[in-house]
Parts: sequence; C-alpha cells; structure tokens
Amino acid sequence: MEINKYTAIRFDGFEKETVEDLLIIEHPLKININQKPFTITMQTPGSELDLVRGLLFTENVYLDENKAPKFSVTKSETTQLIDAVDVEIDNSQLGNGASIVRNIVSVSSCGICGKSELEKPTDTKLTNQQNLFTPQQLFNMFEKMNSAQDSFIQSGGSHACAAFDKEGKMLSIKEDVGRHNAVDKVIGNLINQNNLSNAKCLLVSGRISYEIVNKCFAAKIPILAAVSAPSSLAVDMAQEMGLTLIGFSRNNRFTVYAHSNRIVL
Repeated sequence: MEINKYTAIRFDGFEKETVEDLLIIEHPLKININQKPFTITMQTPGSELDLVRGLLFTENVYLDENKAPKFSVTKSETTQLIDAVDVEIDNSQLGNGASIVRNIVSVSSCGICGKSELEKPTDTKLTNQQNLFTPQQLFNMFEKMNSAQDSFIQSGGSHACAAFDKEGKMLSIKEDVGRHNAVDKVIGNLINQNNLSNAKCLLVSGRISYEIVNKCFAAKIPILAAVSAPSSLAVDMAQEMGLTLIGFSRNNRFTVYAHSNRIVL
C-alpha cells in the first residue's frame, strides 16, 4: 500500500468543494542490526527488504552481493504495515558504515540526516567508458520511467528511481516519498535479483544531491541522470568519482555536468 485516500476542502477562486485526494504514505521504518538500533527512515511502505538491502550496501554496512543477510520483520497490529526490520550480520562482515554514529531518525527528504559525519570518498574512479548512450536513448529511458510511475500518477507526491542496462532496458523501478529511499530500493532490488552488474544508467525523478551520487557510485553505475538540478557538491563529487552526471532531463533536453564522454551523438 503506497497511497491512501483523504478528504479535503478545495478552494477555487471564491468557490469551495469537498474532495477526496490520494496521497503518498509516509511511514517510519526502524532498522536494527544485530539487535541494536541503526536508524529510523521515513519511507513509503512497499519493498522494505529491497530498501534495507540497498541502504546497507550504499552506506558501506554490508557489501556482500552474493549472500543476503538474515531479515525478520515486525508489523503493526492495526495497519499491518512493516514497522521494523531486524538484520543479522556476522560482525566480521560489517563495513565501516556500521560504526558511523547516527541520531536515530533519517527524514524522507534527507538520507544523510542524522549522521555525525560524511563518509570520505574513495580514491577509486569509474573508468569504464564502453557503455555509451545517445541522447535519444536517454529520452526513451525517461519516457519508460515516467509511464511506470503509478503512485505519482495517482498522488503526485512520490519520487521515482529506475535502472537500465546497456541496451536501455528497464531493470527496476521503485517509488517512494524520499528520493534516496527510491534509489536504495532500486539498488537493493538489483542486488536481490543478482542483476546489479547489468545496471549502466540510473534515473531519478527529482534533483541530485551528494547522497544520491554517492549511492550511484557505490553501485558502480556509471551514468546518473535527473529531471531536476544537481547540487554543487553533487557535481564536484561526480567529477572526482568519474561518474557521468546529467540534470534538467526534460522536453528533449538535458545538461551534462560531469564526464560527458559517455553521451554520444
């Protein structure tokens, strides 16, 4: 369940009417690692295990793509929504991200909120230049993502993320109230389907921030494109990481801010 119906009063000029609107659900999800609190993220119900798997991977907590950790879920007795996911990971397999101190709540608009520090970028760069895309392929991929945003079409309140292979085939699409949650859900879904290595382009429906660049880089996806603008830090990080960064992808136009060599005419 990603959306819910609410009664509201709509004003149109000097007239008013009672309407029923469909709104995207925002629900807290508590994540525990080895029986200790890790974080609470505000997210849209659905694909919780993909979200947790992607979050642990992109936050450098658990990087083994071939073996899933043990998950158990706790549901609300009243709503039957998942309130918590407990993860069991051998301590020897925990990455550095598990040791970063967090203030427990991460809001839906900010994936790095609650952290006491940002992880330092790795010196490794994305150097593979073989996966090239034409502008028309990029336009086609955005069209595929837009047409598959069911929650947004109904509510107008969700973000989307979609991953594509080298031929422009859509491998995964997820929607969420949070931009970073949608990215984590897609990456987690690709890992759970043993398909992450085939992802060559990641599209997001909103703006691009540092956190999304970092998640895309962690997944080793060389091209990241968004409907809206990137932040200055996102561009700086993409240039340093060897990531192709594209913004303002709409109306058959886009702007490449870093490593434009992967886009060819």
